[in-house]
Amino acid sequence: MAKNRFHTGEGPSQRQLRVGELIRRTLSDVLNRAEIHDPDLNRMSITVGEVSCSPDLKVATVYVMPLMGSVKVEDAIAALARNKAELRHRVASELTLKYAPDLRFRADETFDRLDETRRLFSDERVRRDIAGDDAADDEG
Repeated sequence: MAKNRFHTGEGPSQRQLRVGELIRRTLSDVLNRAEIHDPDLNRMSITVGEVSCSPDLKVATVYVMPLMGSVKVEDAIAALARNKAELRHRVASELTLKYAPDLRFRADETFDRLDETRRLFSDERVRRDIAGDDAADDEG
């Protein structure tokens, strides 16, 4: 098999990013339209924050979060995992990939990290350091 001549970096390739975004949009649409035959899942409002694909595009990790804390994250992930086959079928019918990726659902922790970042920036010592850096830039 030929090596990928164009992607030598550490991060995901352009194809992985593009396929991940297409899967994210497809899953968001399916969940938004409540097309799955599970009343428990259809009652939940779930945000699909990100989808990351493996290099061979056979595994897609889907990062989800219930909106407004309406249900526990664990319950939402359990409902999605229960309906993984139907969701995978919907994704496969929308996309033209050689293989339908296996979907793995994980909690999206980006909002928690944003809160932690805000908390750090509101710390008085950090604000003083940032203000000190700005004053040094103005002088130099």
